[in-house]
Amino acid sequence: MSIKLLALDLYKAQRNVERLRKDLEVASPENQVVLKRELADARKEWEVLRKMLDGHKDSGSFRKKSAGFGS
Repeated sequence: MSIKLLALDLYKAQRNVERLRKDLEVASPENQVVLKRELADARKEWEVLRKMLDGHKDSGSFRKKSAGFGS
């Protein structure tokens, strides 16, 4: 997956987390249980995507630095 697509997915996940937080603030007590679970899942998804993007960026810079070793 390209960095651009990862960044787009990360942005969508962040927007979803923000939406769920806002919904949770005004939700009835019955709906809060469901929304808290959804928010926890959305945060996990955001974290995974964030780590993937960070790893993608780190490994790319490593390749650029070490490209001169074989030359």
